[in-house]
Amino acid sequence: MKKILIFVITAFVVVFGKTSQATEIEFKEFDLPNGLHVIVHEDHSVPIVAVSVMYHVGSKNEQPDRTGFAHFFEHLMFEGTKNIDRFQYDKIVESAGGTLNANTSNDRTYYYEILPSNQLELGLWLESERMLHARVDSIGIATQKGVVVEEKKQSYDNRPYGSVLPELLGHAFTKHPYQWATIGNADHIKAAKDEEFKKFYNSFYVPNNAVLVLAGDISFEDAKKLTEKYFTDIPSKKGEIYRPTITEEIKLSEVRDTIYDNIQLPAVFQAYHIPAMGSNDYYAVQMLSQLLATGQSSRLYKSLVDEQQLAIQVDAIPLPFEDPGLAIILALPNMGLDCSKLEAAMDKEVEKVQKDLIPEKEFQKLKNQIENQIVTENSTIANRANTLAENYTYFKDANRINTDLKKYLAVTQEDLKRVANKYFRKDNRVVLYYLPKSSKN
Repeated sequence: MKKILIFVITAFVVVFGKTSQATEIEFKEFDLPNGLHVIVHEDHSVPIVAVSVMYHVGSKNEQPDRTGFAHFFEHLMFEGTKNIDRFQYDKIVESAGGTLNANTSNDRTYYYEILPSNQLELGLWLESERMLHARVDSIGIATQKGVVVEEKKQSYDNRPYGSVLPELLGHAFTKHPYQWATIGNADHIKAAKDEEFKKFYNSFYVPNNAVLVLAGDISFEDAKKLTEKYFTDIPSKKGEIYRPTITEEIKLSEVRDTIYDNIQLPAVFQAYHIPAMGSNDYYAVQMLSQLLATGQSSRLYKSLVDEQQLAIQVDAIPLPFEDPGLAIILALPNMGLDCSKLEAAMDKEVEKVQKDLIPEKEFQKLKNQIENQIVTENSTIANRANTLAENYTYFKDANRINTDLKKYLAVTQEDLKRVANKYFRKDNRVVLYYLPKSSKN
């Protein structure tokens, strides 16, 4: 059951932490005249290269009556290009001994290939084709409309707890475009005309809205030369690129609702409004979520599952967004236990952190966990490429890959207590009870 809940929330909102590792990660940067920013990270430990492009466009760049476009394009961009036949993109990469994938969040869309390092030029050609010559035509649009609509049915509409993310976002945000999930509304996708998709592509899939990261067994000189060859002639977009400026009002009243779903086990979800990624309090909030409900050594798990046996599972899932986001705590009650009793027990654990400083031993353990996670996450070339791309996309500062660990380690016990009181307030949250439809009167 835990796996179902985690999949539902995290599979569609890709949450990549800003990370670092003990040894400084070296990289070089340059810009092309068209505005494309390029980051090159050399690592000759294994003969592979990650070729990745992150576009600064996610579901928050959509219009309220045309949601789901960013995710739709994640699919459409594999239809082929002017010079790549339909459905051949994957085959070209795989025949060269590589793998590829893409993912979309509320804030950005990411494409990447992991290739043998002697295939660097192939990867650059493929991504330049995607940026300049993608097939945004009636055939591809019609095909992917069907794919996306079916995906929503299978992963959201017909999956137990599948509506959790849309429900939490919809209850938490009333003005900001974070109020809809990246999957969007199927009716919006079905109703959209071909011209609207072409406009979206021309507006956001442009070099001055992207960062190209090349990481692996390559030389900076070769990478720069090949990048200039394949990307210099791609025209930049004239005028401003749309960024929503809507600010969600500070919440001063708890939002509460009950959702009846095709489930067998009830669940309690609490979603607290938290600061944006990279802000000073963000690091303390991330650590607080870890302390409370991440893993079997967390406070909520030990108290609710092991000691009181009120729950069969608890977890914490932060949703770190470019603008202020959410920290989610979830719990599944033991058989026959009322959700209100479980919620009260969850609240007591939060109140303990709000009232007292955590002990030094527990605090040191927490810092060790964070440091281990950060080092582990950036132990692969692919993860480093992603982190460099995100740090530049959100902050125009790729070097945060080398400084974020210090910011986590600078968090104090007093900071944890302070952010617990500042953000984990009852009037700053959404509470959803998920109940089986059979229990509805």
